[in-house]
Amino acid sequence: MDGNPLLRLRARGQSVWLDDIHRRMLTDGTLVRMIEADGLSGLTSNPAIFANAIMTHAEYQSAVAELLPKVAHGIELYELIVIDDIRRAADLFQPVYRRAESSDGFVSLEVSPHLAHDTAGTVAEGRRLWRRLERDNVMIKVPGTPAGLAAVRSLIADGINVNVTLLFSPERYRQAADAYLSGLEQRAQRGGDIRNIASVASFFLSRIDSLVDRLLDEHAGQGRGEARALRGRAATALAAKAYDLYREVIASERWRDLVRRGAHPQRLLWASTSTKDPSYSDVKYVEDVIAAESVNTMPLETLSAYRDHGKGGAGLVAFREDATRVMRELSTLGIDLPKVMQQLEEEGVRKFAEPFDRLQRWLEERHG
Repeated sequence: MDGNPLLRLRARGQSVWLDDIHRRMLTDGTLVRMIEADGLSGLTSNPAIFANAIMTHAEYQSAVAELLPKVAHGIELYELIVIDDIRRAADLFQPVYRRAESSDGFVSLEVSPHLAHDTAGTVAEGRRLWRRLERDNVMIKVPGTPAGLAAVRSLIADGINVNVTLLFSPERYRQAADAYLSGLEQRAQRGGDIRNIASVASFFLSRIDSLVDRLLDEHAGQGRGEARALRGRAATALAAKAYDLYREVIASERWRDLVRRGAHPQRLLWASTSTKDPSYSDVKYVEDVIAAESVNTMPLETLSAYRDHGKGGAGLVAFREDATRVMRELSTLGIDLPKVMQQLEEEGVRKFAEPFDRLQRWLEERHG
């Protein structure tokens, strides 16, 4: 264990997931080796990841050619391909899932980003994808918009695992946690089993700093030199606040009642962990947020970097006392964090919708 920093994260109670998927890693042994050697215990996908994989990886050419005569539209072709990939990945993680007793070993598939503000549409698509996937260790990804959170409650109540994605603020995370607990309570009240239901709340990091740092640079350029000292600190401060809320949730009597019925906690999952600013460490968003009972999902480049030179360190607990001060100083500078978080949520939906639509056009061109 001492030789691999990724395994040391697991020893500290944090799960390591991969934020990537393509067919070759599923068939050539790459993913299996990472599960065995790196302690990899889950995988996340999104429309941008699948668009890049299908449009650029040669192994999808034969799959597209084979399936084209069997479908009427590009979206059908897309679903056949991604559902096959997600099933394959879920099967590879089944041993992890069994060892973890249904608390780890998950693979996530996202609903259409165009449903981000459509509760009924999200619920219908989540149920449909769940039925088609036919795997107990998959999660349906749902954006943490107000409409998405209402859908989360319904899907959890149906017994469907959910990854609540695109969270940028502690308050929105609190709402995601409430949606999970409410869904469990509804299911339990109906007499349903909640022992094998799982959820994560995906809190995005580097995107926060990218936007806040840009605003700080503008202030620094206007003579506010103190703004420079806050660069790269907003995301971790907000993550620390969200983690404090997580600890409050699992200490509550409401949660303890669900635990007595066999419930699993909804873990915080740190997403957007690649470093965008080259002046920061390439493993900043791994080392800053080391925390027990959480998950870090990393793109392959970040995961490889941490395997090579990750140091560990104090992790998220070191930022808890500083978090309130950072947020106060940002406010003093006139940076409206609620406005920033709303902008990031809107941009996040758009950043998933654009590659999703680009891939659909690419598939339709081949179909036509």
